[in-house]
Amino acid sequence: MRAIDYFDKGAEANLTRTAIVAADGSWSYREMRAATENIARAMWASGLRDQQPAGIYSHNDARVLLCMLGIMRAGAVWVPINYRNALDANVAYMNYVEMAWLFYHSQFRDSVREIKQRVPSLRGVICLDRHDDEHPSLQTFMERGASAAVPDWGDAYGNPDRLAGLVPTGGTTGPAKGVRVTNLALGTMTEMASHYWRGDVEHPVCLNTAPLSHAAGVLAFVMCSLGATNVIMPRFDALEVLRNIERHRVTHLYLPPTALYNLLAHPEVRRFDYSSLRGFLLAGSPVAPDKLKNAVEVFGPCMCQSYGQTEAPMILTFLDSKTIAAAAAGVHSERLASCGKPTLAVRLAIMDDAGRILPAGERGEIVARGSLICGGYYKMPEATAETRTRGWHHTGDVGHLDDEGYVYIVDRKKDMIISGGFNVYCAEVEAAVMALPEVHECAVIGIPHDNWGEAVKAFVVLRPGVSLSEAAVISHCKRKLGGVKTPKSVEFCDEIPKTAAGKIDRKKMRARYWENAERQVH
Repeated sequence: MRAIDYFDKGAEANLTRTAIVAADGSWSYREMRAATENIARAMWASGLRDQQPAGIYSHNDARVLLCMLGIMRAGAVWVPINYRNALDANVAYMNYVEMAWLFYHSQFRDSVREIKQRVPSLRGVICLDRHDDEHPSLQTFMERGASAAVPDWGDAYGNPDRLAGLVPTGGTTGPAKGVRVTNLALGTMTEMASHYWRGDVEHPVCLNTAPLSHAAGVLAFVMCSLGATNVIMPRFDALEVLRNIERHRVTHLYLPPTALYNLLAHPEVRRFDYSSLRGFLLAGSPVAPDKLKNAVEVFGPCMCQSYGQTEAPMILTFLDSKTIAAAAAGVHSERLASCGKPTLAVRLAIMDDAGRILPAGERGEIVARGSLICGGYYKMPEATAETRTRGWHHTGDVGHLDDEGYVYIVDRKKDMIISGGFNVYCAEVEAAVMALPEVHECAVIGIPHDNWGEAVKAFVVLRPGVSLSEAAVISHCKRKLGGVKTPKSVEFCDEIPKTAAGKIDRKKMRARYWENAERQVH
């Protein structure tokens, strides 16, 4: 189906149900659908051409979802813009995809003034929350389409290869690439998420606090297809998340692991009622097993985890709440380090550098094939071909399978440290350090070493009010990992650098150690 068809099915079955709850109001599904229709009509009345890229530049706001769906309904191409990116990076991406439309919040009006000067392809600029000089408010813009019609651009097959989005990659290894998210890939993700994540909840309530410009927006789209109530928070605030779970009787919640760690570290984390939770989804990076076990103790048997990437959205694998709860209780406790089993829509395998599919237990690159895989990179045929060698999509992640088919991610290939000829995977070392109760967060990189080529270095953020020595961290890791994988140095810091997508920015962390080196590995 077309992406918008998933929303329409959910809306038609739940017209009177509350679709969105936000600080400035709420919308029923009937009102939400009408708003998306008005946005689509207004875009065509204002000169939209089929499949033009249309971006959204805003912090979390209910109108972000309205515009996202309106863009899809109009037959334009949704382009999420991360407002936490540097302006130059966003301008570069907009020029790369030839952005034609931009919906923005007035909070970013100064940035938009500069964007207009530097992105010549822009033809329509709309302010979400108010009239802003020559830019109409979203409400005024929607009124322009009162007498317009949206062409019926659908076909009997659901336009599987047509673009629904041009979604930027994280850009941690260079300029962001635009992933061609097709209707087929987005539809597959929606159906897989509905199957694995919904559970037995009749009327889901989803708390959206992670950025809607990233994975949270896609999951809010999924929840709309289920007729869920989406509660939207303007930003992540640990205490407000805990309060809102109880206040709104939240059943579903998505967060990256770093945000979970903030919840667990909050002094009031055990004060609230979390009994309504059925699907607390973790995604975006591997989760420290000890933190995941702690999360089950605090939030109950609702924790689940998925693995995906922009090129294969969200749900290549899924680790369900029953498996996690059992592992936390000691039944196959090793599965706390897994990201689950491959979902129904994909084949997944482990491949070595020679292209051989490896047996269970052997480490190699995770590769996949299936309808979840997106349509490659926009205007980058060589980069697309590089990720599609040997008939598989190459994730760039290193992992292994166990005998039961569970997938374990050990690192990104580029984050692997080679020390004294041995492979050391950052995620494995980080998980060991995170097992210390004093540790709030940890990141590991390789730094140059004259004898070993690279030495393992750990950066550690402690929980408030506790202390820990470098010697204690090293001693602990030697017991858990042995000498080769143990950090040779530990640096305590106030925070770990993150990318705009909220992931550990190893590129930035490595820069001061490798900037004068002729190559980035020894």
